[in-house]
Amino acid sequence: MRIAKNRYWVLRHGKSIPNERGLIVSSMENGMRPEYQLASDGVDQAQLAAKLFLKELEANNIPLPNVRICYSPFSRTSHTAQVVATVLGIPFDAPQCKVIQDLRERYFGPSFELMSHDKYTEIWDIDEKDPLVGPEGGESVKDVACRLTSAMAVMESEFEGCAILVVSHGDPLQILQTIVHAANQHKEPTDLNLASTLKAVQVTPILSQHRKYALLTAELRAVI
Repeated sequence: MRIAKNRYWVLRHGKSIPNERGLIVSSMENGMRPEYQLASDGVDQAQLAAKLFLKELEANNIPLPNVRICYSPFSRTSHTAQVVATVLGIPFDAPQCKVIQDLRERYFGPSFELMSHDKYTEIWDIDEKDPLVGPEGGESVKDVACRLTSAMAVMESEFEGCAILVVSHGDPLQILQTIVHAANQHKEPTDLNLASTLKAVQVTPILSQHRKYALLTAELRAVI
């Protein structure tokens, strides 16, 4: 039995200028700056990902009018979504493309913002100890799982029978895959909708597994 009204693929943004510079850019203010969009390699990666997605659509007999691209407002994700839409021949300013605030990057807090990527190991240590507690002033794994559940609820309410490409960031997409995988295994009553099931599985033993679902830049993966 399918747990959703739509089919979902996730796509992490292509290699970005922050990736190249080894910077953590996680606040909305910094994340939306144009200077933190895709690097030239990232544009190439996004084009390749779009071609892979086209093959997936063809293999599943999904017509382009049934495709929706939902993306984070950060410049690196909106840039990725725009490149994909161009390859697919979908107008980026049309209703098939939708920015969703809750798909934004996980905010790691002021002590990590604009710091080196080397600091990520400290965040992973915090997550492993307790995914319900985040870095000081930042979001926990549970916080992100809650807003991703809201994002999925929006997509499920607005679209039906669509192929939805969710363009977001490494940490949010790891967390999203963790709760979706758990929801697929959920044995409770099947009359729950997707959002209710995603909420039901947000417990420490499940949330602490999110690092297992890491994605490379511009990696495409089917999830539902």
